[in-house]
Amino acid sequence: MSLCIKPITLAEANYYVDKNHRHHRATVGGKFAISCWNNEIMVGVAICGRPVSRYLDNGEILEINRVCTDGTKNACSMLYGACCRIAKEMGYKKVITYILTSESGTSLIASSFILEKEKAGGTHWTGERDLQQELPFEYKKLYVRYLK
Repeated sequence: MSLCIKPITLAEANYYVDKNHRHHRATVGGKFAISCWNNEIMVGVAICGRPVSRYLDNGEILEINRVCTDGTKNACSMLYGACCRIAKEMGYKKVITYILTSESGTSLIASSFILEKEKAGGTHWTGERDLQQELPFEYKKLYVRYLK
């Protein structure tokens, strides 16, 4: 097995997310997207953008909004690492991402992320922003990686 990272358009990454993500749909926007390949087969994608929380959107923080793979070993870690390297080259100081509390975070830890908040955000959107999406009603964990 020989994994490598390649560029991908946001539209292509969102298509992959819509077809393969366990609990999320495509993102609305993004700064960049990358893909992970095993020889000639795409095995995963990552989509990065501005932080969803307007309180964190200070121009120095990048959020990994989606990571989606077919389960290929090390694909998630490779995508997280590549996102951080790209973010550093773009001048970001910190990368954040959220996972469900029911998820282990093993790939994040392997990619030098640290758990910053065990219970972040709410369990679902409320008010005008509630788009009636079929998302898990579950808190998220916030992971961060400071870029040096």
